[in-house]
Amino acid sequence: MKELRAAFIIATKDILTEIRTREVLTSIVVFAILVIVIFNFAFGGDERAVKTVAPGILWATFAFSGILSLNRSFMMEKEEDCIEGLMVSPISREAIYLGKFAGNLFFILLIQLVVIPVFSLLFNLWLFSFEFILVTLMATLGFAAVGTLFSAMAVNTRARELILPVLFFPIVTPVIIAAVNASLLILEGKGFSAITDWLGIIAAFFVIFFVASYLVFCFIIEE
Repeated sequence: MKELRAAFIIATKDILTEIRTREVLTSIVVFAILVIVIFNFAFGGDERAVKTVAPGILWATFAFSGILSLNRSFMMEKEEDCIEGLMVSPISREAIYLGKFAGNLFFILLIQLVVIPVFSLLFNLWLFSFEFILVTLMATLGFAAVGTLFSAMAVNTRARELILPVLFFPIVTPVIIAAVNASLLILEGKGFSAITDWLGIIAAFFVIFFVASYLVFCFIIEE
């Protein structure tokens, strides 16, 4: 319970700090909407093409906006020399990971909460089914679990904005591919049974990498 309480405090601190400034989140949302608008002009006139490419466009938007969100995860602590403060505080390293994971998950889901209605409106697609929400949530859990670990690794490098995507995207590609394929099946009107294999891949990815990240984070943060 003590670890979860400490994680909650860290996540709340990140969320409240961003709510006060609104610097990063606003720019990410604008970027995501701009990407959707550009693709809408490219494919908006062809309904068949839209349904085929829509999952790829949507998850590419989630991936690139998500990486911008992850970039800021440890940046504030690094710039204000607060990482050392977290290290010497009477909380476990695992609690720091859980807090950062929860904060990153919140921000990515918040971005998706804005992007999905805009995408649905511009491309005239219904994206509010239970199956699509489940796929999005599970894929985002895996995305945030891996991204939090790699964000901690990249923050101490000189070119962290470039290092994080290079390290992160090769690892997270399987969950993005699974989410794209599951989303395509949903848009084609297939039932829940049609996406169970892809959901299994996404769930396995999240469990494996969440546990692995939780266990190795203490070594990463001390480097």
